[in-house]
Amino acid sequence: MTRAQAVAHAQDYFDSGSLKRDLSRLIAMPTESQNPERAPVLSDYLENEMRPLLEGLGFTCRTLTHPRAKGPFLFAERIEDPSLPTIFGYGHGDVIRGLDAQWSEGLSPWTLTERGDRWYGRGVVDNKGQHVININALRAVLETRGKLGFNAKYLIEMGEECGSPGLRELCTEQKELFKSDVLIGSDGPRLNAERPTIFLGSRGGVTFDLSINAREGGHHSGNWGGILSDPAIQLAHAIASIAGPTGQIRIHEWVPKELPEPVRKALADCEVDGGPDGPTIDPNWGEPGLSPAEQVFGWCSFDVLAMKSGVPETPVNAVPPSAWARCQLRFVVGVDPNEVLPALRRHLKRQGLDMVEVTLARDEIFNATRLDPEDAWVHWALASIAKSTNKKPALLPNLGGSLPNDIFSEILGLRTIWVPHSYPGCSQHAPNEHLPVAIAREALAMMAGLYWDLGDGNTPAL
Repeated sequence: MTRAQAVAHAQDYFDSGSLKRDLSRLIAMPTESQNPERAPVLSDYLENEMRPLLEGLGFTCRTLTHPRAKGPFLFAERIEDPSLPTIFGYGHGDVIRGLDAQWSEGLSPWTLTERGDRWYGRGVVDNKGQHVININALRAVLETRGKLGFNAKYLIEMGEECGSPGLRELCTEQKELFKSDVLIGSDGPRLNAERPTIFLGSRGGVTFDLSINAREGGHHSGNWGGILSDPAIQLAHAIASIAGPTGQIRIHEWVPKELPEPVRKALADCEVDGGPDGPTIDPNWGEPGLSPAEQVFGWCSFDVLAMKSGVPETPVNAVPPSAWARCQLRFVVGVDPNEVLPALRRHLKRQGLDMVEVTLARDEIFNATRLDPEDAWVHWALASIAKSTNKKPALLPNLGGSLPNDIFSEILGLRTIWVPHSYPGCSQHAPNEHLPVAIAREALAMMAGLYWDLGDGNTPAL
């Protein structure tokens, strides 16, 4: 049996319609972790779908829980020989809210619909489609070779869309059970739809609220305007002091001291492209002197996600009593997450804006992580994917978004290599989430090749 046969076997799974049928069944399960009414569905996804799938491949499965978690975890392991490398896989079966009414006519978040060269449905890329592709690529290798040739462990959680509460504590408690050598997982988008991609970590993320509560109730602007402070104006000045008119961050603790040369070298070969449905890049936005790829994958960004003052729906002639904004900092390695909010408070005080209250908007903070782009395992994985696809893969030092990668790299001590099966214009977290079918078929081939190569005995030293 050969590598080419395993790759072909994985492609047959797509060509026969089996991937579409399996994914249709999974998409029909509304696993919205933000919706308490969906709690039973979260368990059903693991027990009725993932457990039988993995046990059918010779994995031993167990359900794990943690008091802080939104749902259960499924842990599966297949140990062929303790002397072999152990590869850790990860996926999440929960999805963001369906937003049913906002999908295009004829589409539903809970029905897999093929339209043109795309499959539509909530979770088709984030993350049901991605871990189902990987698990069935494992199947292709097993059914071709009769064994994997390495040890495999897999963890599927059901609360990632809520910030993975409980995952950090679970990995700390189960560190010995989860002990592995390398994480190979799939989440997030490729650099673009046509180019296979590897990323080695993720930017961190801190979401926080800025608020000013000046007084109870609004007061007529004709009687009180000019002698009552306006919280909306004060908040606008606070935000303007954080970032300049072109988005450049003005708090030095919020950006790294430099862009490391290995990161700059890797990103020189990368071009940000959201495809025909993606937005047009604003060339003069962000940190001066950086390319778009360096801005997204090598630097930090600050955004205001929402703002409110007064009653926007029905404005009245009154000085508003309060103002609020939800903000977010995406940060890279080199920025201390514990210093983000203290640095902001010091900055606002220096600006005479200490009336602005700063509060963390969510408990979980994903720390920034990045495996060395020069690591031997990175070069090995790039070569494997190039062999399967006949394309030069893009290498991103880290994803532009945030993942709980620091849990795997820092708590479990794993090298982390992510191979995404999506693209930037996939509409994840939005209506009309979709997966191009060409990516799905190519993903099955390259993951089967990657898993075959893992069992060939020619992996780098650990």
